[in-house]
Amino acid sequence: MKTMPFRLGAAGGVALVAFAAVAIAAGAGSPSRKSLPEGRSTLAQSTQGREIELLARGNPRSRHRILVVGCIHGDECAGTAVADWLERAKPERNTEVWIVENLNPDGYAARRRQNGRGVDLNRNFPWRWHAAGRSGDLHYPGPRALSEPESRFAARLIERIRPQLTIWFHQPLGVVDDSGGWRALAVRYSRLVGIPLVRLPRYAGSVATWQNHLYPNTSLVVELPPGLLTPTRAARYGDAVLDLLGPT
Repeated sequence: MKTMPFRLGAAGGVALVAFAAVAIAAGAGSPSRKSLPEGRSTLAQSTQGREIELLARGNPRSRHRILVVGCIHGDECAGTAVADWLERAKPERNTEVWIVENLNPDGYAARRRQNGRGVDLNRNFPWRWHAAGRSGDLHYPGPRALSEPESRFAARLIERIRPQLTIWFHQPLGVVDDSGGWRALAVRYSRLVGIPLVRLPRYAGSVATWQNHLYPNTSLVVELPPGLLTPTRAARYGDAVLDLLGPT
């Protein structure tokens, strides 16, 4: 697979906690994903200093590796209930699940889409990024690609663990996006959870399109319905995640 075309830096005041074992200096090679800690770890902080936690469950030797991000937009966080269910679930022996319950804790605290500096994290990734608007605008992409500590953390994480599939939960459309990834998995997930499969627009700087461009067929967007998920619905979405890479 390709090496990610960006340099690591401290712009934006990112603070990495217990990340020395996996940090990459500009121009250095990437360490094995095995150097990432198992279990729950706080590996990054948001622009306002809130913790971003990562939890690993399952078999670290498995080639069936799934990353789940419950929330990237602070006002679209029903997916955290799915992430919470997965944190307590027991994956199959041939599966490893990595979970970021909330990538945007500042936006969640403020009940807004953007992060603590007014940046839409889902417009801050390198794929066709371009400058537009200003801080606080609904889709402000930031001053440059990967300017935000939250998006840099997500990009680094994907580079380290090389997930076979990443699922990004959004709201409120109640659809699975045919998002340019592994279409058979999008179709399967749509059937498992009982919501339609549609093709949503491709936006410059979006994380799923960036990931699918860099690592083809590895990123899937799920738009949950509006409102909070009941425990039963959260379990259904979570169980479908664990079923995705199993037998059809």
